[in-house]
Amino acid sequence: MSHQPLNGFEPIGYPHARPAVAEPRSALTVALEQCRMRLMVTAAMAALAMGTVSVKLVKATLFQEAAEPRQTVAVAAGDAPVNRADILDRNGNLLATSLATGSVYADPKLVQNPAEAARKLASVLPDIDVKDLTAKLASEKRFIWIRRNLSPKQQAAVFRLGIPGVSFEREEKRFFPAGNLTSHVIGFTGVDNNGLAGIEQGFDKRLKAETSTPLQLSIDVRLQHIMKKELAATVEEFRAIGAAGIVYDVRTGEVLSMVSLPDFDPQDPPDSKSDALFNRTTLGVYEMGSTFKIFNSAMSLDSGKVRITDIFDAAHPIKVGRFTIGDLHNLHRPLSVAEIFQHSSNIGSVHMALTAGVPTQKAFMQKMGFTRPTALELPENGWPLVPNPWREVNAMTIAFGHGISVSPMHTVAAAASIINGGVFHPPTLLKRDPNGPIPGERVISPQTSDLMRRMFRIVVTEGTAKGAAAPGYVVGGKTGTADKQKGKSYAKNSRMSSFLGAFPMQDPRYIVYVLIDEPQATAKTYGYATGGWVAAPAVGRIVKQIGPLLNVPPVDENAPEILNAVYMNLNGTLQRGNAIAAVPTPAPKQR
Repeated sequence: MSHQPLNGFEPIGYPHARPAVAEPRSALTVALEQCRMRLMVTAAMAALAMGTVSVKLVKATLFQEAAEPRQTVAVAAGDAPVNRADILDRNGNLLATSLATGSVYADPKLVQNPAEAARKLASVLPDIDVKDLTAKLASEKRFIWIRRNLSPKQQAAVFRLGIPGVSFEREEKRFFPAGNLTSHVIGFTGVDNNGLAGIEQGFDKRLKAETSTPLQLSIDVRLQHIMKKELAATVEEFRAIGAAGIVYDVRTGEVLSMVSLPDFDPQDPPDSKSDALFNRTTLGVYEMGSTFKIFNSAMSLDSGKVRITDIFDAAHPIKVGRFTIGDLHNLHRPLSVAEIFQHSSNIGSVHMALTAGVPTQKAFMQKMGFTRPTALELPENGWPLVPNPWREVNAMTIAFGHGISVSPMHTVAAAASIINGGVFHPPTLLKRDPNGPIPGERVISPQTSDLMRRMFRIVVTEGTAKGAAAPGYVVGGKTGTADKQKGKSYAKNSRMSSFLGAFPMQDPRYIVYVLIDEPQATAKTYGYATGGWVAAPAVGRIVKQIGPLLNVPPVDENAPEILNAVYMNLNGTLQRGNAIAAVPTPAPKQR
């Protein structure tokens, strides 16, 4: 049988061959091919999933922060933005700052075994109450705090426990590098980082609103160290219950140092009832005793009704009803205005106040800010206790610092205006712009201020505060001793002893104030616990140490130019040898 070519072509290499015919596939072959295809798709999907997981794992461990805290890696500044600004002292030293921390919480619904979870957490956080935490973890709530603001070690330890339902939240914790040293100035914050005392509370909105701009204070931590050291030594020596100290710039109103003892750790503040929280410098209001004769003398002289050369009867005690006003050391003779200040005569001060008049005294005390809280930027600002109505008997006791209660900050701010030329500058805890205006109001004449500076100097050179002398720094001031009220009467062995010192008196720049609460007399002080024996020596020691830090150069205190600026004769004249009187001195008259 002949072969006919297919479409005119012969199969190459196979002459006369027939076209191949596909054989039918079996069911087994088809099933095997389908399985092979499914395995290939599954493998591809598994490879894709594993690749995705690997990429995320590499990214999480190498290019982002790992979930577990790594203590060896420091967070760069600015990587963790904070919600509260730093606080600095006047020289840029850090007083308060915020750091990012982790807090641990739980969703009780996701905790499988509350008792076991509580035991595990207590193993790394030992002060946890296991019973209490177990009850919380077994509750129906969806959120409970376990611990706020963990340390990095604590956070790592909790993380390693791997407890389902336990997670972390980023928070902030406030840190106070100066610790107790500035506790009453800075204050402290709560667990939610809200200010609860001091500057932290007074500037809470500012610290939250301007987080990138530090708040700079007028405080100098170097002066804080010196003030606290000397106050603590004085409290220990005289077995006192507390103390207050202030360093104040009389030209600007800046508070350079403010210490109240006892103090506290702002990182772990005590219970609200603790005496350590009480700020004696601003919140405590006291009868200031003889330091108030500063204002009685200035008021009397500035009124024009009393002259520096006037003489008053100080020999005879003054009887007011069933009470008698007398002097601790009665000299039994008339005294000049300078001698009344020098010897701290209550009798002479009363006569001066009555000569000036009750309305004059009341108006002057209001002008000094003694009838309202100070303008200091703290929530702890005490309200003065003033008489109402203000009668003659009140004027008599106020003349020597009883019958009116003010804070040490009131006293210092007002005294600054008495010696700085007569201008009252509101006190501030903020560093002033050296090129900016300084708010102020004239309260006494420059002539009265000059006379008061000279009387300040007499108290240290010839009066009750010889212990405050600091050679070269021309210290002046006024002592104060006031019995404390216990109920409706005064306790003789419970007193406030203070000294308000200033330097250099030829051109006053700073006030150093020390108040000691309930000092006890010692053999060294011959049984006395008055301001001259207790507080004045402390001020002298402080001046010697802070003078160089404040760039106050020591001078020859007997140089003619210094004597001309600070000298006053006890009869009220301003001449000493060849020294020239700074102001005219009228003829004396006795009252």
